[in-house]
Amino acid sequence: MGSLGLTGLTVPSLLRSAAARGLRPAAAKSCLLFFLDGGPGQQDMWDMKPDAPVEIRGEFQPIATSVPGVQVCEGLPLLSQQMHHLALIRSVHHDVLVHSAATYYMLTGRHPQPAGKLIIKEHPDNFPAIGSVFAQQRPHDDIPEFVHLPDIIWDAGHDLPGQRAGFLGPGYDPLVVGDPSVPNYRVPGLTLPEEITRSRLDHRRSLLQLLDRAADDGLPEPAWESMDGHTRKAFSLLSSSKTREAFDLGKEPDAIRRRYGLPDRVDRTRGARNFGGLPHLGQSLLLARRLIEAGIPLVTVCSGRRRDSAWDGHLRHFPILRKSLLPYFDPAFSTLLQDMNDRGLLEETLIVVMGEFGRTPKMGQVTVGAATSAEGRDHWSHCYTILMGGAGIQRGTVFGASDPHAAYPADNPVTPEDVVATIYFALGIDPKTRIEDPLGKPYPVALGEPIHGVFA
Repeated sequence: MGSLGLTGLTVPSLLRSAAARGLRPAAAKSCLLFFLDGGPGQQDMWDMKPDAPVEIRGEFQPIATSVPGVQVCEGLPLLSQQMHHLALIRSVHHDVLVHSAATYYMLTGRHPQPAGKLIIKEHPDNFPAIGSVFAQQRPHDDIPEFVHLPDIIWDAGHDLPGQRAGFLGPGYDPLVVGDPSVPNYRVPGLTLPEEITRSRLDHRRSLLQLLDRAADDGLPEPAWESMDGHTRKAFSLLSSSKTREAFDLGKEPDAIRRRYGLPDRVDRTRGARNFGGLPHLGQSLLLARRLIEAGIPLVTVCSGRRRDSAWDGHLRHFPILRKSLLPYFDPAFSTLLQDMNDRGLLEETLIVVMGEFGRTPKMGQVTVGAATSAEGRDHWSHCYTILMGGAGIQRGTVFGASDPHAAYPADNPVTPEDVVATIYFALGIDPKTRIEDPLGKPYPVALGEPIHGVFA
C-alpha cells in the first residue's frame, strides 16, 4: 500500500477509481445462475397457500424449514434444511406469458417487445445475457468468463433468446460445455488432438502473432476482432491445466458425487415432462461448483436439457413434480448450498434461482391456449417467486408477498428489470454502467433498481 504513492496513486484515489467503474466493496466475485426452464409453480414449491381452496393450494402439503415461519412443499425435505442460506422474493411479476420471450426478459432485464414485435429467438441485435455483459466488464485472459451447461435451451423450433451475447458479438457468448453426467464426458475443444503437442501449439501461437503483425493497417472488422479474442482465449484454455482439471469430475470423492445425485439412467431420449427425470442435474450443479471454485466468474445451469422446458406443468403437473422433478432437484440443490457454504464459497458467490414465470393460481385455468388438464397449471407471470443467496444476501429473508392465492403481488412488487439490476449490483457492477452496440449507441446494463431489502 505504501509503495502506491510512488506511482502517484493513493488509496482514496483507487477507491474513487473503483467507484467510477461501478465496483463496490464486498461485491461478489462470481455468480451461479440456476434457471428452472419452463416456469415452476410458486404455490407448489415455496409460496404455498394451505388455507386456500383445494383448486388453488394443490396436492402438496407444506413442511417447516430451517427459517422459522417459512415453509416449502413436502417434496423438498432436504432443501427445507438449507433455506437459511437463501432469500425468497415472492412478488416478481411481468406481463409476458410466452416461454421464449419471458426467458429473454428474465435473462437480460429487457422487455421482449421493444418495437411492437415479440422477441422469441436469438438475434444479433438482442440485448446481451447477464453473463455476456459480465464477461465484457470483467475480462480474463486465462479462463472463460461465462460458462453455460448443459445445453442452450430450445423451444418451439429455435434457441431461446437471452442466452448469448446479442449485440456485444460472439466473443462474449458463453462456453457451452454439455452434459457432465454422460459417460466419458469431455468438454469439446479443451483437449489437444493427439498429433498436436504442447510445443507445437506454442509454435502455432508464434506463427499467428507474426501473421498479425504483418496484416494491413486497415480498419479492423468486428468479426475479425471477435475471432482474435476467441483465438487468444482458445490458446489460454488449451494451455491451462487449471481449467481442464476444473472440468474433471473424476477428481471429486464418490461420496460427494452421490450426494449431488448420479445419473440413474443412460437413455436420455425422454424429457422430464415425459417422466425422464433430470438425471444430469446433480453432476451439472457439482461441475458448476467446481467451476466457481476454479475462479470462473459466471456459470449458468439449466435444470432441464435442450428441449425439456422441464417445469412446464400443463399436463400431469403433480405426478411429474413428484416423480420426475423434485426427486432430482431436492438433493442436488440442497447439496450445492451446503457444499458451497462448507467451502466458504457462499461468502463470495451470488446464487440466483429463477424461472421465466410461475404457474396459474387455479388448476385447470387456461392462459395461453395450450392443452392444460384439470389438474395442470398454465403459464402465469403476474406473480411468482425467485431465490437468491450468498454474497451479501441476507439469509432467511422473505421479500415481498403475494395475495392469498399467489396470484398477484400484495407487497413490494418486483420486476425483471429489478432482478437483473440486483444481480449486477451484487456483482459490483453499477446498474447504470453503459455498454455500446456496434453503432456506438449506449445502453445502461440494467433499467431497474436493486432490491436493497434482500441485502444484509
